[in-house]
Amino acid sequence: MNYDLTNPVVLLVVAVVVLLIVWVVVWVVRKQGNEQRTEQLRARFGPEYDLALREYGSRKKAEAALLDRVNRVSRMTVHPLSEQERARFLTEWEAIQARFVDHPHAAVTEANEMFNSLLQARGYEAGAFDRRAADLSVHHSSLVEPYRRTNAILVRAARNEVTTEELRSAMILYRNLIEELLQEGPAPVVRSEAA
Repeated sequence: MNYDLTNPVVLLVVAVVVLLIVWVVVWVVRKQGNEQRTEQLRARFGPEYDLALREYGSRKKAEAALLDRVNRVSRMTVHPLSEQERARFLTEWEAIQARFVDHPHAAVTEANEMFNSLLQARGYEAGAFDRRAADLSVHHSSLVEPYRRTNAILVRAARNEVTTEELRSAMILYRNLIEELLQEGPAPVVRSEAA
């Protein structure tokens, strides 16, 4: 069958088919890129990814919020502690733990203050609890859930609604959080663009 390529109708049909093919190729490539980004974010944020999905109600909004976290933290100078800073925090932590026996409520409050100081010493910005938790999730996603649990206990402790056993649980959680942040530095953050 011969087609007259000078015929406007044939040219229009060919142009439409070519545009349709280009659109399908772009759509497939974009979909694969989105799926790859989703898997990278799931791997990086773990349970925080699922929490963001529930909070924002859509994958696109959740991923944009997670990428905003990555970009915000990438502008910070998050770094390992010097040996002197590490030794100072370890000494402070040992003293806080020793005070727990006689003053559990005060020790948990001090542990929280020390953890926040440790975050700042590592280069994280100060701010409200939710912001600190979000920032922490970029390098230490596994620490966010225990951090939220300690905060919940601390809030209830401020209202005198906790038991000594709950305060002990908070101290154990703070020990794990502090030990992790006293380790070497985080993996470098690669700045990502929001979708």
